[in-house]
Amino acid sequence: MNIRFDLPAELSASAPPEARGVARDGVRLLVASPAGVHHSVFSSLGSFLSAGDLLVVNTSGTLPAAVDAVRDGRPIAVHFSTALDDGSWIVELRAPGGPLLDGRAGELVSLPGGASLTLQAPFAPGSRRLWRATVSVPVQGFLASAGRPIRYGYVPGEWPLSDYQTVFAREPGSAEMPSAARPFTASLVTRLVSDGVLFAPLVLHTGVSSPEAGEPPQAERYRVPPTTAALVSWVRSQGGRVIAVGTTAARALESAAQLGTASGWTNLVLGPERPARVVDGIVTGLHAPDASHLLLLEAVAGRELVQRAYDAAVERKYLWHEFGDVSLLLRR
Repeated sequence: MNIRFDLPAELSASAPPEARGVARDGVRLLVASPAGVHHSVFSSLGSFLSAGDLLVVNTSGTLPAAVDAVRDGRPIAVHFSTALDDGSWIVELRAPGGPLLDGRAGELVSLPGGASLTLQAPFAPGSRRLWRATVSVPVQGFLASAGRPIRYGYVPGEWPLSDYQTVFAREPGSAEMPSAARPFTASLVTRLVSDGVLFAPLVLHTGVSSPEAGEPPQAERYRVPPTTAALVSWVRSQGGRVIAVGTTAARALESAAQLGTASGWTNLVLGPERPARVVDGIVTGLHAPDASHLLLLEAVAGRELVQRAYDAAVERKYLWHEFGDVSLLLRR
């Protein structure tokens, strides 16, 4: 990983900003571009955009993807990551200390209400964390009644699913919130549209984001509508900037551009050696030092600019993770 910084524990946002007395669009905004680094609040996003810029947003909704379970007589949690085309699911077994890496093919895990899942095989060769599993009940309906949002140790309290949804969420399917869009509000979107900023939707359903060290991003299902692709091309032809709202939107846009397919599964891993072709900037949360997302940010904005942004964020004590502050990285 090229981007280097130390993340003090106190910079992890432990609750939604609203619980800290901050509005959704009142979180801090760090803007980094070749012109320098600026500090603002998210409600002032429009000050850094121009009429004719295009914000591409992910309309995937967050599932209550964490469920209590029993394995070999002991309580654990199951994180439902991704629905596969054959009806099976990618799942992660977890204990309080992290993922359980000793799953066994054929193992039965008991779920609430008499439901169960059966581990079939590791999702990828050599993987010990993610498993393909069959489930005895329709999963999305089951999660609606038995699930809760996935959360990690830096968020000690439980928060309702509504705190994990963005204003753009329309199609449930993400194991974890596409959190870069969380600070947007209806009133902010209205102001931006009134100022001539354009919006276009796509869908990418995110899986769980707790990989083992060195594990690449997993394949994810995406769809870029023809109208969005056409608007991206038009904005670029007019000299406007295409700005992805989140690493998910960037991955979907670049998959459509670089793989030549508007929908399906993407294994595309962006990085310094595979830079972005159509994305000129990205609205994104702040990612942990070992996160593969940092490579994607380099692919969009370049290593030097991302490093300057993260150095400034640590120095100014920005808050990290899904309930934290946000950055806007612009390469032009």
